[in-house]
Amino acid sequence: MDPDVFDDPRLTAAGLLFEAHDGLHAKLAPTLEKAGLSSLDFGALMRLSRSPERQLRMTDLAAQLLLSTSGVTRLVDRLQRGGLVRRESSTEDRRSTYAVLTAEGSDRLRRVLADHLDEIERWFTGLFTPQRLRDLVTDLRTLRDAVHPNAAKNTAPPPSHAK
Repeated sequence: MDPDVFDDPRLTAAGLLFEAHDGLHAKLAPTLEKAGLSSLDFGALMRLSRSPERQLRMTDLAAQLLLSTSGVTRLVDRLQRGGLVRRESSTEDRRSTYAVLTAEGSDRLRRVLADHLDEIERWFTGLFTPQRLRDLVTDLRTLRDAVHPNAAKNTAPPPSHAK
């Protein structure tokens, strides 16, 4: 094996991305935990809050969060017990169930977002000039779309269903 393979710049680039992710997660998690949310809880609530009518089919939420069917069921069960989401059945497709952000879930997000955004600014976005940040977001979206094409799955308005 070529000894220079250990110095391959592709390893450096991937390693830096993973280290940055892990470090950023470690910096942001305490703010969420103070609000009683795990990073996964927060991710689910944010995806719901930014979706049409603040809802997603359970299968789409699972795909966006890279969770199995049972994993998203457990997550939504936990969030529902906390009053942060509710389930609604589709009137058009009995096989489909939606996770819907509740007013309490929206309020919890609003309460944590100010501190969370301050931490994002401190540990991430504030480290870049506006142009470098725009370029980084473009590059991250390109990467995300290649490796996680379901991240924005079914962001179109859902069909009407029972409320």
